[in-house]
Amino acid sequence: MLDWLTGTELGKMTATFIISMIPVVELRGGIPYAMALGLHYPTALICALLGNYLPVPFIILYIKRIFAWLRRKSDKFDGIITKLENKAHLKGRVVRKYSFFGLVILVGIPLPGTGAWTGALVAAVLGMRVRRAAPAIFLGLLVAATLTTAAAFGVIHLL
Repeated sequence: MLDWLTGTELGKMTATFIISMIPVVELRGGIPYAMALGLHYPTALICALLGNYLPVPFIILYIKRIFAWLRRKSDKFDGIITKLENKAHLKGRVVRKYSFFGLVILVGIPLPGTGAWTGALVAAVLGMRVRRAAPAIFLGLLVAATLTTAAAFGVIHLL
């Protein structure tokens, strides 16, 4: 399906970068995808990290404004946004308790409902500054990427 993109090394790197940017999938999907394509794991790790991290500062800075704008545009968005904000507050308990390292833990655990997008949303909802939240999210991504790479590398070598 993506042969036109993944036929070259640069294409594989680009696909990994783009896939890792997608919410929910993030680098937890990008790294195994890259390795399945035959991309060397250090390259896969770097492309996935960069792709996953790119939206983070924008989410922290602009998500509240985007939510407010969407609420003004249509009442249909209000319920969805309220649910997202409530989830962010629930996930934010760890962040409120442990601050910087709470955010590292939230992002670093490679499970559903965690990751850079969730961490950035939590940081925004809790009013964390970008200069405080962004390094914590990046450190969490390093943890998640290491765990994901180790798991993907092990599974691929078993096959």
